[in-house]
Amino acid sequence: MSPSLSSRRRHSLLAATAVAAAALAVAVPIPAHADGPGVGSPWVVTVGDSYISGEAGRWAGNTNNGEQYIDALGSTAYYDNASNSAELITRCHRSHSAEAYIGNSVSGENLACSGAKTTTFTDSNGNFKPGLDFYDDGAGNQGQAKMLQGFAAGHNVKLVAVSIGGNNFNFGGIVQTCVEDFLGSPSWWPDYCNDDSSVTANFTSSNISAQTTAIKTGLLNIATAMRNAGYADSQWTLLVQDYMSPIPGGSAFRYSQSGYTRQSTGGCGFWNADADWANNTALPDINNAVKNAVTQTALTNTKVMELGSAFNGRRLCENTVGLLEEKGLTYWTDPGAVDKTEWINQIRTVSTAGSDYYIQESLHPNYWGQLALRDCLRQAYNGGTPRGGTCTRTGTGFDGYGDPVMTLA
Repeated sequence: MSPSLSSRRRHSLLAATAVAAAALAVAVPIPAHADGPGVGSPWVVTVGDSYISGEAGRWAGNTNNGEQYIDALGSTAYYDNASNSAELITRCHRSHSAEAYIGNSVSGENLACSGAKTTTFTDSNGNFKPGLDFYDDGAGNQGQAKMLQGFAAGHNVKLVAVSIGGNNFNFGGIVQTCVEDFLGSPSWWPDYCNDDSSVTANFTSSNISAQTTAIKTGLLNIATAMRNAGYADSQWTLLVQDYMSPIPGGSAFRYSQSGYTRQSTGGCGFWNADADWANNTALPDINNAVKNAVTQTALTNTKVMELGSAFNGRRLCENTVGLLEEKGLTYWTDPGAVDKTEWINQIRTVSTAGSDYYIQESLHPNYWGQLALRDCLRQAYNGGTPRGGTCTRTGTGFDGYGDPVMTLA
């Protein structure tokens, strides 16, 4: 074979190969880039405990006339599986009214769980409680940081909102102790919970320091989850919210502390002195621990949404609001109900057996409260440029989204 012929054939072969490659490129389309870090429609994800999962979000206000009068969401209120037929995790109570669903072209994912602490555990009733960690038993049970990592890898998560720490300070146990002390002692010789050793142990300087560190670790786990999912810190915001005051100070209760009306009618069995302690000591200690934990993370993409006074004027048993029947209302849908009734669920006891109420819904933001928090979270998202601030109730009725009027300033 002559060199010239060999050269011509070689060039022809190369040309044919190039044409074939070009044809293949036209025939086989390049797959579209899947949603993920910085790509696709925006998402807000909520993680943490009952104060962000939507606990008590089924009920709009309180009444002693019958649960049907305040049932805003019905029996599927906490169902969050694909077919809306059950909970993904039993008793996480991720309600449909939870604050994650801010709308306005932003999708929401709720990974929070009622009862959650910073680390994963199983409660005394055998219910799995995922913490802000990477727990994975290989059988489908994961910590919330692990869940977030998987979700964020395939979705464009712009903001992760967190509520955590209350259960680290034994919030539920403290409430139970305070109510038991109220019911178990007379007004002329009250037994206060604020000096019970089981309560004060939660607020020693050493425990406050320990829980602040635990909260910090949980928040850092969330940041690690996002980094593992492929995000730079500049691509998303960690919004940490603290806790609102659920009951007023002692002088602002509408029921006397004499007798048992405060609990039997109002569902707010606290002595005045314990209510004052809760507002002036316990709540500030918990909220300061949360905010100090944020600072200690040294993360540069954090914001804080302060909720301490967000529900003032709408708190449980506050003298500015009332039960449906005390305000001349029949149903939660009656005009003005959002402004005349409470945004915090009653403290319930074993007397609710046989009803659709859960004891774990006690002292949590109800349907109105959840929508109010959603309104503040929407403002915190700020059209994709998240900001922090103090959330307060600033009006009556509803805003353009159908939520109670709130302001984040």
